[in-house]
Amino acid sequence: MKLLLDENLSDRIIHRIVDLYPNSDHVKTLGLINTDDAVIWEYAKTNGFMIVSKDSDFHQRSLLYGHPPKFVYLRVGNCPTSKIIQILRDNLNMIIRFESSTMESLLVLT
Repeated sequence: MKLLLDENLSDRIIHRIVDLYPNSDHVKTLGLINTDDAVIWEYAKTNGFMIVSKDSDFHQRSLLYGHPPKFVYLRVGNCPTSKIIQILRDNLNMIIRFESSTMESLLVLT
């Protein structure tokens, strides 16, 4: 399972979740910082990523276009990076089920 973390999340998260989410990446590492959401969406779709973000624009895009790619919406507001890491680690099984679902395009985590 490959997660693509949006720029509103710290790129330091990747090193703390790669054991559970191998081949995950951050838009910064891929040179996609300050890139239009449509470009990130297409990149994720083409390369088999699931987008993870706190950005409501991706939420709207997932409702409008469905999947792929799938979208994990973190509705947590401003919080420490450690909390994001904990959410992703604690919800591994839920994210695995979401990834394998053929019907769902959006998963909201709080």
